[in-house]
Amino acid sequence: MELVVGTKRWSTWTLRPWLVLKRTGEPFTETLIQLRQQDGQTEAAIRPHSPSGLIPLLKDGDLAIWDSLAICEYLAERFPQAKLWPADPAARALGRAAAAEMHSGFASLRGECPMALEEQPKSVEISDLTQANVRRIVRLWNDLLTRFGGPYLLGEWSIADAYYTPVATRFRTYSIHPSDYGDAGAAGAYAERLLEQPDFLEWERAAQAGI
Repeated sequence: MELVVGTKRWSTWTLRPWLVLKRTGEPFTETLIQLRQQDGQTEAAIRPHSPSGLIPLLKDGDLAIWDSLAICEYLAERFPQAKLWPADPAARALGRAAAAEMHSGFASLRGECPMALEEQPKSVEISDLTQANVRRIVRLWNDLLTRFGGPYLLGEWSIADAYYTPVATRFRTYSIHPSDYGDAGAAGAYAERLLEQPDFLEWERAAQAGI
């Protein structure tokens, strides 16, 4: 398999399936596309790989999958032994709902607080709409952590946790504290836990090396 990813300092969309693919334990090659290049160079580099003109893209033989959530679902079906979703149908449905909400929502947080793994934490003023996004995320995390008992959203690590790992980086970079948004401690500890995972730390080391 081959996974086409973007600059690791910035690319949340490619971080998510990369984390999921690492969890399978299967070997894969990684093709890196430098983002934010001028004069259309980034688009030109992506075009030979992706029919949508976007990354991530997973290649598995003659199959090419160009959407991050579709990649994750494919890997869950392709490698059931990795247990990327829980066996319980209710837990699986709630996890999928949480991942899909991140996949299509929280535009204000994503736009106002982009992932920037090269930056040191800093305090910033965020808009009311971004605060509403944060409040919803904290509530969602706490609801799932309470329901399934942690330490991850559905108990064991799942695709849902891959989807919220970039959010945890944003909270750290922009000094957004879940305790300021109605959290009694579970959501804050969960965000820290995501950033302590060995696979994420591997990605972060590459990002901080300028990759």
